[in-house]
Amino acid sequence: MTRLRAVCAAVALVCASGQVLAATPSHNAAAEKFLTLANADKLGTPVYMQVQQMFAQRFEQTKAPANKKAVLDSYTAKANAALDNAIGWNKLKPQMVNLYTATFTEAELNELVKFYQSPLGKKVLSEMPKVTQQSAQLTQQSLEPAVPVVNKLLDDMTKELDPNAGKAAAPAKK
Repeated sequence: MTRLRAVCAAVALVCASGQVLAATPSHNAAAEKFLTLANADKLGTPVYMQVQQMFAQRFEQTKAPANKKAVLDSYTAKANAALDNAIGWNKLKPQMVNLYTATFTEAELNELVKFYQSPLGKKVLSEMPKVTQQSAQLTQQSLEPAVPVVNKLLDDMTKELDPNAGKAAAPAKK
């Protein structure tokens, strides 16, 4: 009897997962509309900027003359192409649509679209990156005084667990 229940449960899970994975065209369209409103196609921008900054810094470190800037531009373009192949929107979009259709119902996505088209939703979209960055900075600043305390606690625990930790190694006996 237990084996039959397990088989029935497995079949039910397979059927349910098939329904989750098979989003309807309108469900996909709702996800795409939401992703467009949320500027999801810009998610990789910080990565591109960081890589470009790395190339510019390396260019400066090599003390290359200004007339070699074309070399920097060429390599930056090659790096951008490599990033496009890995995280370009054309690569991520189908996966993102699948993620959102698996997470949100079509009705929920339509409500999100409606919200993000409203004045408050538009404000959330425009201000949230700045608010998130400022929140991270506040957290970092608030965390700084705790770092030495946590490091001391970590050292104390290490000493308690291993009394030889931190001591110079004793010379080997002959």
